[in-house]
Parts: sequence; C-alpha cells; structure tokens
Amino acid sequence: MKTPLWAPSEERKRAARVTHFIAYVNGRYGLNLQDYHQLYAWSVEHIPLFWEAVWDYVDIRAQETFSLVVDDLEKFPGARWFVGARLNFAENLLRYRDDHIALLFRNEAGTRRVITYRELADAVAHVAAVLREWGVGPGDRVVGYLPNLPETVIAMLAATSVGATWASCATDLGAQAALDRLGQLQPRVLFTADGYFYKGRHFDTREKAATVARHIPTLEHVVVVGYTTATPVIDAIPKAQRWDDLFTSTPPPLAFTPVSSQHPLYIMFSSGTTGKPKAMVQSVAGVLVNHLKELILHTDLRREDRIIYITTPSWMMWNWLVSALGVGATVVLWDGNPNYPDWRTMWRLIDEEGITVFGTSATYLHHLMKVEAAPGREFALSTLREISQTGSPLSPEGFEYVYRAIKDDLHLNSISGGTDINGCFAAGAPTLPVYRGEVQAPALGMKIKAYDEQGHPVWDQLGELVCEAPAPSMPIAFWDDPNNEKYLNAYFRYYPHKRVWRHGDYIMMHSDTGGITFFGRSDATLKPSGVRIGTAEIYNIVEQLEEVADSLAVGQWWQGDQRIILFVKLKEGHSLTDALQEKIRRELRAKASPRHVPALILEAPDIPYTFSMKKVEIAVANILNGLPVTNREALINPEALTYFEEVAKRLQVSEDPTVTSSPKG
Repeated sequence: MKTPLWAPSEERKRAARVTHFIAYVNGRYGLNLQDYHQLYAWSVEHIPLFWEAVWDYVDIRAQETFSLVVDDLEKFPGARWFVGARLNFAENLLRYRDDHIALLFRNEAGTRRVITYRELADAVAHVAAVLREWGVGPGDRVVGYLPNLPETVIAMLAATSVGATWASCATDLGAQAALDRLGQLQPRVLFTADGYFYKGRHFDTREKAATVARHIPTLEHVVVVGYTTATPVIDAIPKAQRWDDLFTSTPPPLAFTPVSSQHPLYIMFSSGTTGKPKAMVQSVAGVLVNHLKELILHTDLRREDRIIYITTPSWMMWNWLVSALGVGATVVLWDGNPNYPDWRTMWRLIDEEGITVFGTSATYLHHLMKVEAAPGREFALSTLREISQTGSPLSPEGFEYVYRAIKDDLHLNSISGGTDINGCFAAGAPTLPVYRGEVQAPALGMKIKAYDEQGHPVWDQLGELVCEAPAPSMPIAFWDDPNNEKYLNAYFRYYPHKRVWRHGDYIMMHSDTGGITFFGRSDATLKPSGVRIGTAEIYNIVEQLEEVADSLAVGQWWQGDQRIILFVKLKEGHSLTDALQEKIRRELRAKASPRHVPALILEAPDIPYTFSMKKVEIAVANILNGLPVTNREALINPEALTYFEEVAKRLQVSEDPTVTSSPKG
C-alpha cells in the first residue's frame, strides 16, 4: 500500500471548486457522483454532457449560445465543438472592470508594475481601436515577438478582441527562429520590444526585430514597446512606431467582435528541433473552455489568488497563465532568469507579493535539489498553497524534495499535456492525495489510456499515452495543411487500425492510486534489445548522484540493435573517471535494470535544451544516427550541439568516441 506524500484535509476537500462542480453535475443530471474518480469516469463516458456542464459552470460569455456541444465524436480529427456559438475570447478574460489587480509585473532589474482590471480594459481598448483603424479583424494574424511583459498580454487581448488570431514567441529566440514561426502566418501586425534582461545583462533586440520585419512581406505595422529604454530609437525597423503612440488621453469604448466557436484563436508552434516548427491552429471556444476547466477545477483557482508561472510567450504555459484573468485572479508576470542572482529570487518574490499558486518546471525544481536549496527554511511561504509543475517529468525524488525542503502542506499539482492541446491530458485534483512520482489523475474530459505496441490498453506497465476521443482544445488544423497530412501524421497514424491521438509520451497508469507516471518522450525511445525504456527512468537515478549536474540519454543504432549512450554534465571539481562510470552503471543496474545500463558514458560540456526547458533528446539522437538537425535556433543553447557532432564524427572510425582520430577522408 502506497503512502501519500500529502493528502488534503476534509475542510480543503469540501471547499474545493471541483467538489462544488460534482454537486452541480449531480443536481443538473440527477446523478450521485461521490468523488473525483467517479466524476472523471462520467466525464469520458458522457463527453457532450460533461463539456456542456463545464461551459455553464465556468460561465462562458457568448453573444449566441451553441445548438450542439459536438457534432460527431467519431470525426477524429475534425469534430466541431459548441456548434452555433458566437463569442469573443478577450471579452471572457475581461469580464471584470474593477480595481482588483489584474497584472503584477516583476523583473530581475527590479521593476515592479501593477495594472488593475479597470486599467487593463482601458489599455486593451486603446490598442484595439488602433487595430480597427488599421482594418485588422477576423481572418487576420497579429503576432508578438516580445518578453513576458504586460504589453504582451494587452496586445494579445486587443488582437483577439477585434477577432484576429494571435501567435507569439519570446525575444530570446533568434531572428531566424522567430521568422520560422511567425513568418509562416503572413501576419499584418507585429508587436515587439527594444530588448530584455537576462542574468543581469541587457540585450538589445531591435536588430533582430528589424530582421524579422524586413523578411515578412505581409507586415503593414510594427509596434515597438520601450522596455529597456523609455523612448527607443526605432528608425532601423521597417514600418515601426512606438507603443506609447497608440494611446490617447481618453480611452475609447471597449468593443468585442464576436466570432464562431471554431474561429482560430491561437497558432502555437512545435519545438522545431528536427525541422521547421509545425504551426497548430486552436479555436476560441476550445482553448477558453479547456483553460477555465483546468484553472478552476484542477488548479482550484479563485479571484483572491495570485498565480505565477515561470514562462515566456514562446511556451503554451504563457497562454494558460493569462487565461487566469478569466477567473479574475491576479496574474504575476516575471521576466528574467528565475535563478538570478541566486536560487532565492522566486521564493523572495512569493513572500513579497503573497503568491498563492507558483508554477514552474521539473528542471527548476531539480536545479534546487542539486544546489541543496531549502526555501522552506529561509522564507515564510505563508501564502503559498500550491505548486504547479510541468514541462518534463518530475522525478520521485523531486516530489519528495518539494514536501521536505519547500512546504509540507501544499498541493503539488503536477500536470502534463502539450502545446498541441494547449492544456493537459493528466492533471492534479485538489481533493486527491499526492503520491511519489505520480501525476494525480487523468484530466477531466480527456479519455486517455496507456497502449502497448499492439494498441491494447495496459495498466501498471509502460505504454504509449493515447487519447481515444476528441477534446475541444485539440487543433482544428495545422497551418498550411489543406489535406490534414501533417496533422494526421503527427498524431493519428501510429496505430494503423485505430483512430486515436498518440501523444508521444511513455506513461504508466497505476491501478492502485489512479495516478500516472511519465517516463519521457516516446519519440526519443530507448529500445535496446527491443525493450522500451523511458529516458526519465535513467535521469531520475543518474541525476541523484552528487557528481552529476545534468544528463542526456539517447539511442544509437549499432550493429543491428540500439545501444544507449549516456552523456553526463558533471559538477565543478568532478571528472568522469572509471570509478564514476562504474558507479553510474552500478546504480542503474541496481535501481532500474541491467537494460538501463548504457553502452557508453561520455562527459558533455553542456546539455541542449529548448526554450521551454525540455532536454533535446531527438536532435542529439539524430546527430548520432546521421540524420539532420535543421532548426538549431529552437534551442536555448544551440552551441551545445557542436560537442555531439564531434562525438558522431569520432564514432565513424571507432566504437569508442573518446578516440581523437579524425574521420577518414
């Protein structure tokens, strides 16, 4: 019998919004659901009824309501949701117009800004009025190349208020990476900034913005936010004007253009580590309903909450965070490195601003573990009631660390989903206990399973994460994909005799707790001797060693089989001795299995990461297997790939890549 790391009190369970939702559903449909697990089962057995109840419970504002929740659940992909409804996304996020704080901005340079809901609505009205003057409306794309600023939120809300479609990426991306994303969309308006701060340095981004503007021929207007300088010089940026020039003394009336439920709201981008980023189109109603479901029922968010996520506008967690405005909560925006000048930065911020929900990545929490940080000893954290974690699997030791070193009475809400659905397949439940290494439950309305290689559901063993039914926030299409070939190839053709969404994650669904353990991406599969291994299984053991700062495990095809190559980044003062290699192998053999033991262990100077702080396994595997890596600017540290290319060259002439001879020819 597993012992939970944390369990909610009876009072907390009674007060949870998901408990109120269960009562609401019972009263509405004459049911007798008792707990989260029963609610989940009902939500995937009666999908239209569930989403109808969510629509009403979270109080979606619509000029015209829907006539049909979903037209055909057998159309996968292609199901149309909330048919007949006409609504506006920004109107739902700006339902409050009072003096409650909407946006609270902090950065590593010491800036603090506060914007109330009334002030936010006025700012959106100004920018939206200018967009309307420029003729921007439904069918147009407005894009952002911006840091995590209040202006980024305002620009998105203004664009969606006039019915335009929004896409964004952060200014820490290079110009080519931004072009690979935003340039696909033929946007009419670009919002950008003059620079950003990171690790105590100022980066001027005007030249990058100018490059992007010059290479998108459809751009008619470029708006530049003065972030690092009050009045930026913008002469070199084509068609540019300053953000401040959009504002008049008196705010114009705030108007919202209603659009259909299926209207494109966001265009999101895949990481692009193996090719040009795929552009995924998501609908107004689908994103709105799903975000509010996750924020209200899974996160238990309320108006009095202050919520932050360590994110940038390149990552879907930015979109998710901003939707908290629809709950009326205070959204805290952080721009900069969360560990500058040291690990205490975020925890000091939590105490200073009274943050109640802190969102972060497994990478961040694992870093805290490595430096032996103890936030709970140095900070009060009296307001903090929840840590939301996503991005990559959090190790079982990471779960324990949160309760040991941060706070023993909080909801560790580990969530997992993706940019592609702008939400979660698995999520937390504030009424359930938290178990070591497990996401608490499948997300409501998401009919997920673990499949074996033959497409059979499995419990308590490793399997592929699949979703057996449509959900509202799934893409309505991929950009420039008229026959749905990109879309079908991405998710629906892995199991030839079943039409299910195959997500690309290895998971284990636990029959005893109902929780789910994530083992990493299955499209970076380790499969020595035909046995599937999740990379997270290796990381969770290797990165506990005191000598190891980070690691990366990839598969290389070798002599008719696949062998595992493990790269380790070591802490300062350590080297990869024979003794350390043997220690790593011994730990993996004892704590995992002999099949987890790598054929080669090599010391790497750095581990490559995407801008959403995910390890870049596929690109490194491609390099070692002689396949191309076409989009290096999708990485936060593309220079790290040089080392792996050198290793690949050495492998051409020797089984041992530590041999320093040059490749033949």
